[in-house]
Amino acid sequence: MSRPTVDYAVDLDAPDASYLAFWRERHLCTLTTLRPDGSPHVVPVSVTYDPEARLARVITNGTSAKAGHVVAAGRAGARVAVCQVAGRRWATLEGRAFVSTDRERVAEAERRHAERYERTPSPNPSRVVIEIRVERALGKA
Repeated sequence: MSRPTVDYAVDLDAPDASYLAFWRERHLCTLTTLRPDGSPHVVPVSVTYDPEARLARVITNGTSAKAGHVVAAGRAGARVAVCQVAGRRWATLEGRAFVSTDRERVAEAERRHAERYERTPSPNPSRVVIEIRVERALGKA
């Protein structure tokens, strides 16, 4: 007996207000990147989401494995997903990721991080931002 599939797709042009509110709440997230052998590398991260720009941001050290996986993917970007869960609510953003060392882009990511997580990141001259161009959103908020 097959079960009907449930569609959890979120319209990126008109996301539900509760979905957007969920992305503004303070939640630990996960980032999934792919190792060179294709296996998933899943790590806890802080994520901010800018739905108008369709951009999710993760700040990290430039020497981190996650940044390395994204850089290794080359000019086309790395296929990644970020996800957050709180009880029965969950949200996933999927897309292509790129690492930026541009100081203005890193500063904007730090500002957004401080706003969502209510704490300013410690200074880190090696910090980069992983920018995810969101292509698909899923969830139940």
